[in-house]
Amino acid sequence: MSAPEKERTQASVGDLLGDVTRDVSTLVRKEIELAKAELREEATRAGKAGGMFGGAALAGFLTVLFVSYALWWGLSNVMDQGWAALIVAVIWAAVTGGLLANARTKMAELRSVLPRTRQTAREMPNAMRGR
Repeated sequence: MSAPEKERTQASVGDLLGDVTRDVSTLVRKEIELAKAELREEATRAGKAGGMFGGAALAGFLTVLFVSYALWWGLSNVMDQGWAALIVAVIWAAVTGGLLANARTKMAELRSVLPRTRQTAREMPNAMRGR
């Protein structure tokens, strides 16, 4: 038997409980650090997605404002103004739908919050049982 094994087998119950308490404390501390790191990462992603929503809204507004008038005016030279306005509205509705679909895709990526923390927390009871 080696010296550390001999010390371990001769350790008191208090020493063993102290070791277990210290190990559990370290494990919990590491889990909290992992959760904080994952939350920072998710907050960054959420900020980027929010920026995309804001950018899409501003770009959509400016585009609709300036290009719509020009297109409506150009189309009204070859058809009635009402039909020209309807065509312009349908075009911008399609653009808005595309921007919204892209933003929703980015938001769906955020729904998997703390995947690594969740996984390691599930494994924690097994680790405590010696599995």
